[in-house]
Amino acid sequence: MLLANPGFVRDAESAASNNGMPVLRILPLNVACESTVAEDIDTGTTEAIPSIEEALTKPLTEQESSPQWSSEIPPRIAFTGNYEGVNRFYYRKGWTDGLPIVPPTEEAVAEMMTGTDLPADHVVATVIPRHGKATIEKIAINAVMAGALPTHMPVIIAAVEAFADQKTRFDTFEVSTGSWAPFLVINGTIRDQINLNYGSGALSPGDITNAAIGRAVGLIVKNIGAARKGIEDMGVIGNPMKYTLVIGENEKETPWDPLNVERGFQKGENTLTVFFPNNYLQSVPTATDADGIARSMKRMSPISMSCFIVIPSHAKILADAGWTKKKLKEFLLSNVASPIDEFLGRDQDEDILSKPPAAVNTDSLMILVAGGPGAWTALLRSVGGIENEFVTVKINLPSNWDQLVKKYSNVVPTYVKY
Repeated sequence: MLLANPGFVRDAESAASNNGMPVLRILPLNVACESTVAEDIDTGTTEAIPSIEEALTKPLTEQESSPQWSSEIPPRIAFTGNYEGVNRFYYRKGWTDGLPIVPPTEEAVAEMMTGTDLPADHVVATVIPRHGKATIEKIAINAVMAGALPTHMPVIIAAVEAFADQKTRFDTFEVSTGSWAPFLVINGTIRDQINLNYGSGALSPGDITNAAIGRAVGLIVKNIGAARKGIEDMGVIGNPMKYTLVIGENEKETPWDPLNVERGFQKGENTLTVFFPNNYLQSVPTATDADGIARSMKRMSPISMSCFIVIPSHAKILADAGWTKKKLKEFLLSNVASPIDEFLGRDQDEDILSKPPAAVNTDSLMILVAGGPGAWTALLRSVGGIENEFVTVKINLPSNWDQLVKKYSNVVPTYVKY
């Protein structure tokens, strides 16, 4: 038997079934989520006692005694019809993100799999909460649906590999009420080969590489992992960054070591770094000298796991004034309360205010050089007090990589002059 808030009953049913208990007795408990009001908690639990007693003493039904799972094997071809019909069918099945998808035909999926040397049945990872097997073919299906190109496959595969690392806390973030979104940072020569935007408007719509890679990852999480909105993904308000949140680093214009080198890889090596923010801020500095830029960044409050996106011109000003990444991180995190204290409101405690809190480990802060001309700085934060780490993995390219790059190199927008 399990007690659950009424709004989480379907989530509880799914979790029980995924863990081998498809007919677990789940009782709604009429207490507000994360309530701190003792009277409401006492009233709700007292009201639930009779139902708890009944659930614990009532004899098992035949279904409860011998639970059965569906053994029906889904057909290889899910739907045959026109473009509109495919999209209506997929949407009603709950297989889309609400936007139109590209039909994953046999031919399209086969072409997508040319982006890797791994066989179709190779399992890259199991994806929570359903522990679905993310095979190369299933990854390719979702990549096609997202509108990705075969040259995007190595990055998408790397993202799935990264999520399997427990240090990301993907197991919590993708289904939590806090609505965290995967933020993918790409380094190495692959950035320009796949036309990834790391300049003006890199996080805005309009670039197939940035958009489709992030969208493919979201569909993989939903369709293979079964993190469905309002059932397993219990984001309270939601997060538009879940559609896509992908960027590269401007390695040519950064005055510091690029992120892949900072993370222990070679310069130019293709890597993907992931963490899960649920908060996005932008700000302009009060002054554009190094001191003004640094102090304005500090006022943005990089609590918990955070990533500053610093435009190249500001990065140069900082570096010319002697600000290394290490020095900048130490300054930004000096006298910052721990993320757990911040989340629990302990910064109001007199004992903590009587002495400056220790600086958060600088490993919790990423500084990325990207963006276009202007004067804005962006900060992505993971707010909620959950311990996690940045994870970086190598992006592996197929043997036919040069041919693929050449084949898809012209898939770029060409704007007409007005």
